Amino acid sequence: MAACMLCPRRCGADRTARETGACHTGGDILIARAAPHHFEEPPISGTRGSGTVFFAGCSLGCIFCQNASISRHAAGKIYDEEELAELLLGLAKSGVHNLNLVTATHYTDRVARVLEKIKPQLQIPVVWNSSGYESPETLRLLEGLVDIYLPDFKYVDPALSKAYSGASDYADIAITALWEMHRQVGAVRFDENGLLVRGVVVRHLVLPGCRADSAAVLDTVAATVPAADIRLSLMRQYTPDFAPRTAPKNLLRRTTTFEYEQVLKHALALGFEGFTQGKEAATAAFTPDFDV
Repeated sequence: MAACMLCPRRCGADRTARETGACHTGGDILIARAAPHHFEEPPISGTRGSGTVFFAGCSLGCIFCQNASISRHAAGKIYDEEELAELLLGLAKSGVHNLNLVTATHYTDRVARVLEKIKPQLQIPVVWNSSGYESPETLRLLEGLVDIYLPDFKYVDPALSKAYSGASDYADIAITALWEMHRQVGAVRFDENGLLVRGVVVRHLVLPGCRADSAAVLDTVAATVPAADIRLSLMRQYTPDFAPRTAPKNLLRRTTTFEYEQVLKHALALGFEGFTQGKEAATAAFTPDFDV
């Protein structure tokens, strides 16, 4: 790809010349970790884990990112498309409940080609796990290949999204992306064991000092797709361990019980069903080991 336009940054990096783009990666597919993961939402992790593949790089750049060691650096092993296909098939055969592709937006064209090749051999769903900062044109490359979309919806306030993720257009982009994801996969569906087989799960991380924006996020999601069609994962796992000491003061503490419960109350009033977290989730201990 001579001019990469896969993500909303549309930076035009020359992938054929291995030019580094806004995602911090060049022309190679880089994978930092591929293994069963047991800390996703219950109907995704199940009992045998989610076959999670962490791709290196990210075009969003959140200042508090818990995966910063791979999202801001070209950290990982290089895979070509054939090797990626072998990796995914091997992971699928290991007994995991699904294939969970994490932050693969900047590799979408190549991942889509791989999925087209191996999809007929898969007996488990494919999960697209992303920041929610996605262009609909790129998402359409995944139609019929992805069964479950697992996007974040981080902010509505452009001042927050600019300060925390360098993207004042985040909300407008995320709204369009969420609509496209829902169009592709429709309402959530579960199997006889309660495992998710199709649909959208929207994740929202309640940030300290930002509960008004969290409520606005929930209002926006409910206005974009039917609340009954999706599941909401309301996260409390924010920890200041990964924020720079120069970050705004509110990001240098954890979310309080009052803040989280107020946002949860609003979610319930809007009719959302889904998943919650206790305060014990707010620890760096749940961050994957990318040296594995």
